[in-house]
Amino acid sequence: MGEIEFGKKLTRVETGIPGLVVFDLPVHGDSRGWFKENWQREKMTALGLPDFGPVQNNVSFNDAVGTTRGIHAEPWDKWVSVATGRIFGAWVDLREGPTFGAVFTTEIDASKAIFVPRGVGNSYQTLEPDTAYTYLVNDHWSADASYSFLN
Repeated sequence: MGEIEFGKKLTRVETGIPGLVVFDLPVHGDSRGWFKENWQREKMTALGLPDFGPVQNNVSFNDAVGTTRGIHAEPWDKWVSVATGRIFGAWVDLREGPTFGAVFTTEIDASKAIFVPRGVGNSYQTLEPDTAYTYLVNDHWSADASYSFLN
């Protein structure tokens, strides 16, 4: 199993997909476990993240290694991280324009998060058992919304 990297500074890392941004998060550990600020509006917007106004927090728990959630894009922005475990994530730009089809991949553990703008497809596969994938969104789920899935 991967080890969480402690002592990182809060930093922003650009990707090749416009608006898709990775954040290194400070994680503080001691003999009891660890603590992190997973989302802190003032700090994130100071680093240039849009104030995207999250209204809902979702968690997807995956008990087995290798669980795969296919590429999907919802009509909202997402702040993605993991509470426990580790994932291999893949994102693809599904928006019309010069970066249509661009792909970005990375591993995410508790010390990383990624901002996914609407129109960018999101997918992941668990790399550890008992992985809890968590995400903030800036709109409520609706059966009437337009969702995109890739096969």
